[in-house]
Amino acid sequence: MLTFIGLGLFDKTDVSEKGLRHIRAADCIYLESYTSRLAGTSREELEAWYGKPVTPLFREYVEQHPDELLAEAQEKDVVFLCAGDPMVSTTHADLRMRAAARGIRTAIVHAASISSAVCGLSGLQNYRFGKSCSLPFPQKNWFPTTPLDVILQNLSLRLHTLVYLDIQGERFMTVPEAVALLEQMAAERQAQIPLYVGIARAGSDEPFVRAGTAETIQSVDFGPPLHILVIPAELHDMEREYLEMFAGL
Repeated sequence: MLTFIGLGLFDKTDVSEKGLRHIRAADCIYLESYTSRLAGTSREELEAWYGKPVTPLFREYVEQHPDELLAEAQEKDVVFLCAGDPMVSTTHADLRMRAAARGIRTAIVHAASISSAVCGLSGLQNYRFGKSCSLPFPQKNWFPTTPLDVILQNLSLRLHTLVYLDIQGERFMTVPEAVALLEQMAAERQAQIPLYVGIARAGSDEPFVRAGTAETIQSVDFGPPLHILVIPAELHDMEREYLEMFAGL
């Protein structure tokens, strides 16, 4: 059996009791380590919490070479752990489909996701979010502009945009870095992004939320990861008041 278990937003204690029960009963524990991270803990702490070894998995293994994991799941009780909710990522949905195609039983234990947490932290209403996008670090001779296309399309429809920030190994994109990249794209397109909302360490005891113009946000120290960015559309009165009260707008 293969069970997908969400670990929540920040540290080892965010997992549900149901999830923890499945983990401690499992024969094999895998931890997906590329779409997101639990910034408030480490693999070693998780192993101590679970009382069992945890094997980290990276993108190439999960997307291209999951045969060993799936073979184990045919004979053993295997759990696949990830930060947030398991099925927010399409790569996890694909893995579940591969398992089902082999006749492997699967299950999901859901958990808090950043896609819902941003609504509580920012006050932006969840039904007003459009398509989300990911903002990667530019590479040599490669500067993707698709995120700006998504943002501008959402703004034209009066919809907010959730922007996932890149993780490369131990390098985590910050909110100010993300804003600088988007401002560069917008300038080249003669477009404007009027407002940003940056969020850091969602799920921790002291999350940090700040709203403002590009100039304002780029001058703010958001502290340690993980960071995420929201581009709001035209605000409702309640959304604006919430941002004024809790995000320094």
